[in-house]
Amino acid sequence: MVMGEPGREEYKIQSFDAETQQLLKTALKDPGAVDLEKVANVIVDHSLQDCVFSKEAGRMCYAIIQAESKQAGQSVFRRGLLNRLQQEYQAREQLRARSLQGWVCYVTFICNIFDYLRVNNMPMMALVNPVYDCLFRLAQPDSLNKEEEVDCLVLQLHRVGEQLEKMNRQRMDELFVLIRDGFLLPSGLSSLAQLLLLEIIEFRAAGWKTTPAAHKALVVKSLQQLMGQLLRHQHPPVLLLPALSNHPLHGQEATAPVG
Repeated sequence: MVMGEPGREEYKIQSFDAETQQLLKTALKDPGAVDLEKVANVIVDHSLQDCVFSKEAGRMCYAIIQAESKQAGQSVFRRGLLNRLQQEYQAREQLRARSLQGWVCYVTFICNIFDYLRVNNMPMMALVNPVYDCLFRLAQPDSLNKEEEVDCLVLQLHRVGEQLEKMNRQRMDELFVLIRDGFLLPSGLSSLAQLLLLEIIEFRAAGWKTTPAAHKALVVKSLQQLMGQLLRHQHPPVLLLPALSNHPLHGQEATAPVG
């Protein structure tokens, strides 16, 4: 449980200003003492700005929901959170047009919430179609031309794809028709995007389990990230070699030709 991992939660809260940190700490320990709708808005606002936080925000939301339920048997925070998610969902096209990063953060966040929140130990049905709709948007041709959106699509399918398929297999089948069509686009896809799409197609075909293509995709993505960091920070090339030799996938698919 989250409350049993104070170190991790404390670290996540440190990205907020001092006043907000105190608000969130109180919400986690004594939810009845704060305005939980305000807390929900603070978490959503921050998630739309910080994709690192949005990847783990579900953990914090789950902890607050559990604390509120235990203390008062109420669900003010969950209601406020879902209302805000619904508002952002309805304005998703405007969000994407305004900020691609904000859009990717939103999809990451709603998938994270879907992953953590449960009703009678089952995923929340109310989130199934909105999550699917977001993933369908990421699988459109104009999104597949953007590596940030392809990366988000693949990461979220790794995280919640199996759960979503159990809730509605027909929509997952339809989503993968789009993904396969996108993979076969005559032009526009980067090599990395093609590799990621191939990996997720094989991942699902293997029963949502990792395949050799997944190792290759991870290695190529890691290499590109390392090269990007090298160019941005102008590190001496020699620093790249230890990073590669220590890579957890080094020696598996790292030497395989790409293409």
